[in-house]
Amino acid sequence: MRKYWHVIKIGFENTLVYRVNFLLRAGFGLIPLLATIYLWQTVYRGQTSLVGGYSLGGMISYYLLVTVVDTLTAVNEDDWQIAADIKDGNISQFLLKPIDYLTYRLCLFLSGKIIFTVVSLAPVGIFIFCLRQYMVAPAGGWALAGFLLSIMLAAFLQFFMSYTMALLAFWLLEVSTVIFMAFAFEYLAGGHVFPLNILPPALEAALNCTPFPYLLFFPVSVYLGQVQGAALWRGIGIQAAWLVFFYLLARWVWHRGIRKYSAVGG
Repeated sequence: MRKYWHVIKIGFENTLVYRVNFLLRAGFGLIPLLATIYLWQTVYRGQTSLVGGYSLGGMISYYLLVTVVDTLTAVNEDDWQIAADIKDGNISQFLLKPIDYLTYRLCLFLSGKIIFTVVSLAPVGIFIFCLRQYMVAPAGGWALAGFLLSIMLAAFLQFFMSYTMALLAFWLLEVSTVIFMAFAFEYLAGGHVFPLNILPPALEAALNCTPFPYLLFFPVSVYLGQVQGAALWRGIGIQAAWLVFFYLLARWVWHRGIRKYSAVGG
């Protein structure tokens, strides 16, 4: 394990070089959120009834929590870097050394995520402070525990999904289209644009059969107390099952890709 701790240390050092970029990305990333909040304020203006079961305060709280969860779990540029390693032949060195490439990339993801989260604390914290009247506390102790656990699972699930898509570079010269399409669908089906429980029940149930709601919408719902009791632990179990599935899929695609890569590269 010492070599992977060394990878994490190197990841910290490399990421800190771009800390200003992370700060600007976190700051400018709040502009779409601000526009979304203004949009919903317009929707609720003169509205006496709830929209999809959400009051204006509840809707703004939802988007503030979306920002927090996205900061803690989103993959930054790992998928592009993995695809570039394959395309440029940089993975050859990992085939000759006693180091697992998936674990190596996971260490870099964790180190980058820690730095990005710390750097984002200032702009995100200021933004939430300005809207603190809408920020709610966890629905309870179990809600907080479930929220923290679901965030951890969501981060790993996000990584393994991105890692698997990036491995398509073994077969495709350019994977950017695939990554953009997956990101666009995840943005809608994950709950970034709107809470999924304002959709028709049949459509919400269909989306719940995919892994995307468990990347963002599910952790936020746990925090807000919308998922409790048996439903909470059933959701955690489904989230963990998707995590195991994409981990095994990533391993399988890697082994298939390496055979393809070896055949092409000699």
